[in-house]
Amino acid sequence: MQKDSVVQPPTAARQPHEVRSPHGVRHDDYHWLRDDTRRDPRVLEYLQAENAYTAAMMAHLRPLEDRLYAEIVGRIKQDDSSVPYRRRGYLYYTRFEAGKEYPIHARKADARDAPEQVMLEGNQLAAGSDFYEIGGTAVAPDNQLLAWAEDRVGRRQYTLRFKDLATGELLPDRIENAEPEIAWAADSRTLLYVEKHPETLLGYRVRKHVLGTDPARDALVYEQDDASLFTSVSHTRDDRFLLIFAGGHDMTEIRYALASDPALRFTTMLPKEPGHEYYAEHRAGRWILRSNWQAPNFRVVDVPVGGERDRASWRELIAHRDEASIGEIAAFDGFMAVNERSGGLLRIRIRPWDGGEEYLIDADEAAFTMCLDVNEEPDTPRLRYTYTSLTTPVTTYELDTRSGQRTLLKREPVLGDFDPAQYVTEHLWATARDGARVPVSIVYRKGMARDGTAPLLQYGYGSYGYSVDPVFSAARLSLLDRGFVFAIAHIRGGEELGRRWYDDGKLLRKMNSFNDFIDVTRFLVGAAYADARRVFAIGRSAGGLLMGAVANLAPQDYRGIVTSVPFLDVVTTMLDESLPLTTNEYVEWGDPRDRRYYETMLSYSPYDNVTAQDYPAVLVTAGLWDSQVQYFEPAKWVAKLRRLKTDSNPLLLRTNMEAGHGGRSGRFQRIRETAEEFAFVLDLADAAG
Repeated sequence: MQKDSVVQPPTAARQPHEVRSPHGVRHDDYHWLRDDTRRDPRVLEYLQAENAYTAAMMAHLRPLEDRLYAEIVGRIKQDDSSVPYRRRGYLYYTRFEAGKEYPIHARKADARDAPEQVMLEGNQLAAGSDFYEIGGTAVAPDNQLLAWAEDRVGRRQYTLRFKDLATGELLPDRIENAEPEIAWAADSRTLLYVEKHPETLLGYRVRKHVLGTDPARDALVYEQDDASLFTSVSHTRDDRFLLIFAGGHDMTEIRYALASDPALRFTTMLPKEPGHEYYAEHRAGRWILRSNWQAPNFRVVDVPVGGERDRASWRELIAHRDEASIGEIAAFDGFMAVNERSGGLLRIRIRPWDGGEEYLIDADEAAFTMCLDVNEEPDTPRLRYTYTSLTTPVTTYELDTRSGQRTLLKREPVLGDFDPAQYVTEHLWATARDGARVPVSIVYRKGMARDGTAPLLQYGYGSYGYSVDPVFSAARLSLLDRGFVFAIAHIRGGEELGRRWYDDGKLLRKMNSFNDFIDVTRFLVGAAYADARRVFAIGRSAGGLLMGAVANLAPQDYRGIVTSVPFLDVVTTMLDESLPLTTNEYVEWGDPRDRRYYETMLSYSPYDNVTAQDYPAVLVTAGLWDSQVQYFEPAKWVAKLRRLKTDSNPLLLRTNMEAGHGGRSGRFQRIRETAEEFAFVLDLADAAG
């Protein structure tokens, strides 16, 4: 990194501002960087100055970045396509064309030599837009009409559009400011969608649209009265029912209506109650419920439609277990498939309806990730699922549950000289400072000497009960081939070890997440997997909160940190109910109006805990149009960090002015961002190769 560069970093002006709360006043000298319009010339000028500084500081790395980009792109089969899935007589798939950024959504009639029908050509639709995303698609029950959601800004405020698949005509109906989910009624003319709140951007109203009518007059079907819940619409896999889902991080309420009912009269399945989460699938006149009622790791029951509230009548299909948590379920005519997590790994359990013995699908390795894939039709004995590990590319299988025969449908191609036998993955356990055993997944190139000389890149997340599974990355090979060890720290706040693991890393116990990450680093260094002088950390979004906290708590343990769209100003954000997600997040971080939660958040909030000390080298990326983590959080953190830190390590901020939380929208654009991050890390590790 350019330590002798004459390029000077931008200096953000300090402008006193008071942030008031029921528990006192905090001072925020960089509050002025918040501009909800994204048009303030002074703010835009500062962000552009940071971008220019980052470009100048990384200019000498451009050859390395280009080399990494070429390596990663060179491993991709550019004209690849997904495995087709069958639905109502058609085979649906997406494909890419060589050199193009966006997917093509297509289908064929399920018949020999049927011609391809292109439904959406993403590259044509994206023409003229700096950002373009297809957020969701839904074909009507008559197979003739397509609805899709598109975003041209990155703000996740989708526009719903419609196409006549028989003629190729784009219909004039357009619905603005919606969520991407769409649910068709049985008449193929009526659909449900979720309108977003104009200020918080939370989906809160379910409306009914009839094609050919004015969206401004769409009937209101349901309005969410609880700002802590998200709202979405869907249908059961058999298309019999439409569902309105209202749920947060610890509470659920589902409404259902017959898709064939012209009036779409909805019935509440189970009223919301704090702590009760449930999810529903329909089979043969009965609901199959995944519920955590009296079962922290969930159980599966069934109950007749209309009898959901009589919990005494629930018939247990899969009981609660302390050692395993139950995830997604898929009900077929002859069996049920369940994604369960046990031993920290994601597996699939098959339960036949005929009373046969249930079983786990066999795995090929000791550490892996197994997920239910697209299974749109329940009247088949075959289950489609995916399998991957840190050394095995994503592989799609089809299992015949009658014979037990497994058929390989596709393994994601990795071009070049990739050989999975040249890489080693391990599943380890690190002991945290309070005695908790933290699972760790690692991968490295075969032949690496465990002598404490290898550079390490460690990833973590640790929030919302989201489990970070060990999955393959072709891009990551560019690090492994240069001698890096890559590690995933499965810290508390995720749900790798069940609900208790999640609960031990949230609210008043959030500090466990940060301590776990640091303790995993020290474990790997102590076990000679890594060189203490060349340890790097990476995380995004809530994982960016992790990065910010780790930077404050243990800066000496890391040579560099990379963080993308990081959540950093916890207390201020949680005090502001006008921001997207704030009210939904109370069950995760706490309501700061309660002093206990206020003080806990204040104790770890990265922005509030920047101090005059040496920090690692830091690369921060943000999106101007981010609706999840507002761009000004990383901007303010960098400004404060630059003023107070006592080292000369690089501190770089790059704000993408045409994107939101997910970064750039094109596949090659995203690879360019990855190459930039890898170049930053490799240069600091003296491992450019």
